[in-house]
Amino acid sequence: MNKKTIVLADDHQVVRHGLRVLLEAESDFRIVGEASDGLETLEALVRAQPDILILDLMMPGMNGLEVARQAGRCSPRTSIVVLSMHTNEAYVVEALRAGARAYVLKSATSDELVRAIREAVAGRRYLSAPLSEQAIEVYTRKAEAVVVDPHETLTERERTVLQLAAEGYTSAEIAAKLCISPRTAETHRSNLMRKLSLRTQSDLIRYAIRRGIMPMEH
Repeated sequence: MNKKTIVLADDHQVVRHGLRVLLEAESDFRIVGEASDGLETLEALVRAQPDILILDLMMPGMNGLEVARQAGRCSPRTSIVVLSMHTNEAYVVEALRAGARAYVLKSATSDELVRAIREAVAGRRYLSAPLSEQAIEVYTRKAEAVVVDPHETLTERERTVLQLAAEGYTSAEIAAKLCISPRTAETHRSNLMRKLSLRTQSDLIRYAIRRGIMPMEH
């Protein structure tokens, strides 16, 4: 049997372990990688080129939405199944726009997750109840009617620097993580602060929490 390969991305080891046990009990699934942050996840995708990525939205280093946006380039055949605690339609719409095929709530049953993975592999969309296609469509239409979101003007690199800066990394530390010069990291930081009209580190942290880039308890 040709098993479907899966990479698990969640910053909680116990969650990844539970998912591994659950999914390896299915005869047609095989786990080929795990990652605990966004940057690791992209590396795992490049290395494994899996059929499926199971992705948490809240991860350090690079959040799940940004991973989903970049995944299509580094592993184009991978279908993304978001596994999240967020029922907010804004998160769902952003995840689908970023390229996710399925959106499953962490409160879902194991059977539902398995069904979502199989739907995603077959090229179909899957949304956990109580999410519905109709509600998502209505929200999307409303969202498209508003003015351009400044966040959309950020480049991929600026969005990555935004999260790392909000997590408290200095420009030098960000540069080391991303293999760029400290000066380039500082330029990205200055540009994103200007585009988002942010002045201080506190502004940056509040913005990241409000956008769902970092959890409230950070």
